[in-house]
Amino acid sequence: MIKLHDKYFKPFLSEDQIHAAVKKLADAIARDYKDEVPIFVGVLNGAFMFVSDFLKAYDYPCEVSFVKLSSYRGLTSTGIVETLLDVPDNIEGRSVIILEDIIDTGRTVKELVHLFSNTHAKEFKIASLFYKSSVYKGEYPVDYFGIEIPDKFIVGYGLDYNELGRNLRAVYQLNQKPMINLVLFGKPGAGKGTQAQFLKDRYNLKHISTGDVFRYNIKNGTMLGKKAQEYMDHGDLVPDELTIKMLQDEVEKNPEAGGFIFDGFPRTTAQAEALDNFLESKGMEINATIALEASDDVLVERLLERGKQSGRPDDQNGDKIRNRFEEYNQKTAPLRRYYTKQEKFHSVDGIGSIEEITERLGLVIDTL
Repeated sequence: MIKLHDKYFKPFLSEDQIHAAVKKLADAIARDYKDEVPIFVGVLNGAFMFVSDFLKAYDYPCEVSFVKLSSYRGLTSTGIVETLLDVPDNIEGRSVIILEDIIDTGRTVKELVHLFSNTHAKEFKIASLFYKSSVYKGEYPVDYFGIEIPDKFIVGYGLDYNELGRNLRAVYQLNQKPMINLVLFGKPGAGKGTQAQFLKDRYNLKHISTGDVFRYNIKNGTMLGKKAQEYMDHGDLVPDELTIKMLQDEVEKNPEAGGFIFDGFPRTTAQAEALDNFLESKGMEINATIALEASDDVLVERLLERGKQSGRPDDQNGDKIRNRFEEYNQKTAPLRRYYTKQEKFHSVDGIGSIEEITERLGLVIDTL
């Protein structure tokens, strides 16, 4: 077991297993290209060790170059792949084989194909040492791979966790107890806040309310809070990237949590994708999204009663309440489709006593 930053990792692949996979790849590619001089293009930073060992195992004439791409800032994937080192300029009419350390979702592969699409290369192939076929969403074939691996967060042999672990000779996987990460939906008055309090105690979860996180950062004058305030002062929406960074801080502040309840985020499909990318970079995922459902009439009655107690003006007018419901419906419909496609959307009856509703939520969570 090794520790990198705040995480522990356990052995996954030995040095011998890795070298066997590299040799297998080199032999397969040699069978197809030994009669010409291909150009191997390594993808930095992660593939530097793989490229070095691959070239030692490849016994025929070849050339080598590198490109550098990045979709990460810190630990958070932006979902946008940036080109930091461009393609070589001598590849017209040549066979090009990309050497990747790992292929998972396919974002980088897509960018690589675009990079080389106008270079007039004779042929373009993609080879990866590690291949997560279960999560690959790319439209382009992976022509060669060394080892097919499950969707685990791994480090070593060029792969890193926040820049640590690249120099390890073996590969390690995240040693993490199962976590429950939930997105809680519900119209105003559905009882999300109340239920979140019960769920966090029962399952050792950290409740992250986007509104509370914003207020904390702004009130305490954090760097992120000051940036958010600047956007708000100009009447602009706070960018998703900034919100994700605030959520990232909350997650990293609570390493002992058994999981997280995200309340108030995501609100759009783009935000849901950004949240998925961030959690993936931490070796985590959203396990379920749960919508507390109740009829509009019941919720209007609840909010009007709440308005009498709290004095909140937005809870004292039935028409305005129904307008908020309509806004909720419009915003959450795409999210329902997004999470339903992932088979992670659950609807729970929000009518009844607090205890009854908590039990219904528990039945969903206990199956995860």
